[in-house]
Amino acid sequence: MILVTGGTGYIGSHTVAELLGAGREVVILDNLCNSRADVVERITAITGEQPQFAQGDIRDAALLDHLFARHKFEAVIHFAGLKAVGESVEKPLEYYDNNVHGSMTLFGAMQRHAVKRLVFSSSATVYGDPATLPLREDAPLHATNPYGRTKLMIEQMLEDIARADPAWRIATLRYFNPIGAHASGRIGEAPNGTPNNLLPYIAQVAAGKLKQLSIFGDDYPTPDGTGIRDYIHVVDLALGHLKALNHLAAHSGLHVYNLGTGQGYSVLEILRAFERASGKTIPFQIVPRRPGDIASCYADASKAARELGWQAQCGLGEMCGDAWRWQCNDGFIRY
Repeated sequence: MILVTGGTGYIGSHTVAELLGAGREVVILDNLCNSRADVVERITAITGEQPQFAQGDIRDAALLDHLFARHKFEAVIHFAGLKAVGESVEKPLEYYDNNVHGSMTLFGAMQRHAVKRLVFSSSATVYGDPATLPLREDAPLHATNPYGRTKLMIEQMLEDIARADPAWRIATLRYFNPIGAHASGRIGEAPNGTPNNLLPYIAQVAAGKLKQLSIFGDDYPTPDGTGIRDYIHVVDLALGHLKALNHLAAHSGLHVYNLGTGQGYSVLEILRAFERASGKTIPFQIVPRRPGDIASCYADASKAARELGWQAQCGLGEMCGDAWRWQCNDGFIRY
């Protein structure tokens, strides 16, 4: 049985669906601060299997002890965390409390209950503003915003844990930019309030729910002046977690992997691709850069291919098409 923290969130829900589809039993722990409870029923409809669900916070040590005592977890996949760069600049203490303190509380519970197999949801933001591209796992780490620094602190915590106790088996997965949705259209990215991430914002503009897209800066040193990122389909990303989990069954210690496509796309390229997928014209305006943003970031994911047997399969058209299908189904309806 696998404990998935943040399992009703965007990446977590897709990973739970893939775990259940692979025959694994899952318990989800989520406080629903940026997700919704009916995702559990949607996952069940997709897979024919129902994950167990506990509503609660990873900072609640008593709740964690109860869950670990009740279930015989073989591993934890840890997604739970706040994740918006701009918000982290405005509310750094909330990010350090939720992400760093929450992770420390979770790892303490794992240690108390001798569950020492972990897949951790990290981020390419730990690389900061890269000196060279594509980014390899051994590139220098220097986060440029509080969100990225929380991920970096958790990575350093895990390095110390693995060094102190060789019984731990840890995979740290540095995500690039997940977009898209499940092909069924039943689950996708549905943040509370106004979206912080690019693609759900574009999708809501295309659907007429938001007036226009704000592009934060067109004066970066990139071909069209807008920021370049490595966008990866969320289902490809979810499958990377299964590969990492399986890898840890036979490998102890700490292992770090980039999960990306190795291909960078600019904001304007994403916008045009979504226009093609949706058949809609998406109005936009150029506004000043956001604090903490960088010009370009894309992965060298060859280590994951070599050691995990994983690589991204979906192209940009499929990513945008699946995101638009989700949006048309109910991607912005709140319950």
